[in-house]
Amino acid sequence: MSRLAMNPYVGRFAPSPTGPLHLGSLYAALASYLDARANQGCWLVRMEDVDPPREVAGAADTILRQLEAHGLHWDEPVLYQSQRLEAYREALEHLRRQCLIFPCRCPRARLRSLGGVYDGLCRQTELSGELSVSDTAIRLVCLEQVINWQDLIRGACQTDLGTEVGDFIVRRRDGLIAYQLAVSVDDAYQNITHVIRGDDLLSSTPKQIHILQLLGQKTPDYGHIPVIQDSRGYKLSKQSFAPAIDSTTPASNLYQCLSLLGLAPPRELSGSSCEVLLQWAIPRWQRALLPSAPIRVNSLESGSKKPPGE
Repeated sequence: MSRLAMNPYVGRFAPSPTGPLHLGSLYAALASYLDARANQGCWLVRMEDVDPPREVAGAADTILRQLEAHGLHWDEPVLYQSQRLEAYREALEHLRRQCLIFPCRCPRARLRSLGGVYDGLCRQTELSGELSVSDTAIRLVCLEQVINWQDLIRGACQTDLGTEVGDFIVRRRDGLIAYQLAVSVDDAYQNITHVIRGDDLLSSTPKQIHILQLLGQKTPDYGHIPVIQDSRGYKLSKQSFAPAIDSTTPASNLYQCLSLLGLAPPRELSGSSCEVLLQWAIPRWQRALLPSAPIRVNSLESGSKKPPGE
């Protein structure tokens, strides 16, 4: 049996290679790393590179170098989702055999008019050869499916997938595997037991739990941390032009992230190395110390530009 299968705690950080890490993504990576190390667990890095139109050439390597520069070292070889396409196809076939997925050719204008909850119009359409047909999305049936889970940070959570989400996409119209399916299949494959991530992904959790249950897999424990926002309340992200972290000042970056995570590192540690900062932080990590609301940093700290459309 592998070390991962035997370990009671296996966490992960799973960035998309759409650009280098920014303050918000380093903060999320550090939270998942500290939670794993504080629980004597394994920490993995997975590259979610199944959306080529959004990817930036060289970004995957840049992200890995940034993590290493900050002392965040992973325990197993990096998993690349682009090398796992056959596993995703097998999962789709498993769901097809159970009559749990169906093709959807609804025009985008109609989908927009639904307000985000799919109404099941195409649900009775039989899925035959559409697994290989282009210009056809594939949706997962979510009839009267209420998902309950105990979030490690937010407490009791509940989502009625049938009324709040509707049948959601597991393979896109352009033939690419949807995020929710790929993440779920890989969490099972890597024996992930704990997922610590930003609460902007909270709405993804019931979908992923549903997929894992249908595939007969265990579900991880999930914990969602508050996201970082700029001074105007925009989440720091590549879409809002958050700048890349400066890897020439890794200790300073870590010190700032530790402060944002509620650990309040003492001033005398501000000039310490990444190794010293992490050694100090691991035994002091507590989920209860995390702030309860989104964290705002000023424009100079975040460096974010005005988001498009504002």
